[in-house]
Amino acid sequence: MEVDRSRCVGSTICVSTAPGVFTLREDGQSRVVRAEVAPDARILRAAELCPLEAIAVVDGVSGDLVAPVDG
Repeated sequence: MEVDRSRCVGSTICVSTAPGVFTLREDGQSRVVRAEVAPDARILRAAELCPLEAIAVVDGVSGDLVAPVDG
């Protein structure tokens, strides 16, 4: 999982949806606390709710994008 800093606008949706997984940096942008975690419902929802799709949740084995999904 990663946050694309060039897309993040610091909306804080990820922090409020998955506290302890995301935090805000001093510059107001989001960052992940730990990049490698089991993607639970909170993390997937945070990726889906991000207004600029700055969060990418990727399967650690296959490398496939898990969230956000087009739809």
